[in-house]
Amino acid sequence: MGPAEDNTVAAEVVVIGGGGSGLAAAIEAKRFCANVVLLEKNWALGGTTALSIGSITATCTAYQRKAGIVDSPDEHYRDMPLFHGRHEGLDNPELRRILTENVPETVAWLGELGVEFFGPMPEPPHKKPRMHNVLPNSRAYIYHLAKRARGLGVDIRLGCRVERFIEERGRIVGVEAAVDGRRTRIEARRGIVLASGDYSASAELKGEFAGPDVARVEALNPTNTGDGQRLGRALGARVLNGHVMLGPEIRFQKPPGKALVQELPPYRWLARFMRLSMDAMPAWLLRPFIMMFLTTALAPSPNLFREGAILVNREGRRFTEETKSPAFDVPKQPDGVAYILFDRRIAEKFSAWPHFISTAPGIAYAYLADYRRNRRDIYNEAPTLEALAQKLGMAPATLALPALTEPPFYALGPVKSWIMFTDGGLTVTSRLEVKREDGSVVQGLYAAGSAGQGGLLLEGHGHHLGWAFTSGRIAGRNAALNTPVPVGNE
Repeated sequence: MGPAEDNTVAAEVVVIGGGGSGLAAAIEAKRFCANVVLLEKNWALGGTTALSIGSITATCTAYQRKAGIVDSPDEHYRDMPLFHGRHEGLDNPELRRILTENVPETVAWLGELGVEFFGPMPEPPHKKPRMHNVLPNSRAYIYHLAKRARGLGVDIRLGCRVERFIEERGRIVGVEAAVDGRRTRIEARRGIVLASGDYSASAELKGEFAGPDVARVEALNPTNTGDGQRLGRALGARVLNGHVMLGPEIRFQKPPGKALVQELPPYRWLARFMRLSMDAMPAWLLRPFIMMFLTTALAPSPNLFREGAILVNREGRRFTEETKSPAFDVPKQPDGVAYILFDRRIAEKFSAWPHFISTAPGIAYAYLADYRRNRRDIYNEAPTLEALAQKLGMAPATLALPALTEPPFYALGPVKSWIMFTDGGLTVTSRLEVKREDGSVVQGLYAAGSAGQGGLLLEGHGHHLGWAFTSGRIAGRNAALNTPVPVGNE
């Protein structure tokens, strides 16, 4: 950062957040202005994008055309509300139109950066296949975007937490940030883009918007603490749809080491080889590879519980009504974990279609044998409940469960409850300018990704990432095209 007395940095555009939306904003802003600074509070880029499954839902892509699929943004726009369910009526149609009309170009842009996809795959109630799955894993997004951003000369600063905005003459002209424990002023002559993610890891904000039971549930990304939402609200901005989120959702704990698919380097040659192989490989050879991913990343199907599987805590005690809202009860148990127990009848049923343990829509289904093969760390089987209790480190007496009667007996777990992401974003204009509750625009401030979701509902796979990259590019472009203003001593 230079000598200790040099605590001011000058930029034209400042981007807050180094995930998918922030990197997209920085790359696009760099097209129109010379000096772009990206601030990331963590010591690595990636955000939730790097932790995601990695799908993007879009129409009119080269992948759709190759598959002979005739589709349109307008059809995509009409199909998205089919996912809304209980949230019907909460959507922002203007932002939905922006997403569906611009995400085709986003997929093409990602391809130009080096990102490869497999698909498109079907995901009902979409009427046509639109889900594009990244190869080899979601780290490919960050690898290629960061490579392009650095190649363009974006000034990326890690370990830099933004604490407040600087406002002069009614316009946001910079931020104050903590850098190596020192307060630093970072000026933005044209604009600032908030791309700081959601608040799934903020107990305070989750409690405010969704209640105390949700507040105690852990987040998939523990660094998503709602920094952008807090900064925006301090200026009078409003968070829309704060109660809408994916979760609490029961998921298996991660394996002790990384799965092979997560270790694959995100190089384009490898991704292209994988795509060509997946197109040509017979299903019996392709399936074992997909299962390594499927049994690591996804949630157990609720149908397990509808068919009679039960949940017990670490002490072996049943603690919930599994077919209602068990994900709210798991965090209240010792260590916040539970185990899924079932007997031979259920095991046989969940060994073939249509009864699967987990699924990635349009890709494949995982059955009990797949977990036996790929997740030995969470799979246990025993001829009696007493023997199963011993394997799990539980007292045999507590596992005497009348609901399970046909040996052998099985346990999958531990499982935990997670908030995958929250959908509450700041109110924004069609140009992604942040708005105050009174409807006025916060001059010089834009928001993208989860921070700028603005009431847009993104149910279904592939919409969150599509919005992250698409909104990031739009916000970055508009921030860079702002008329520059003098700041500081000018």
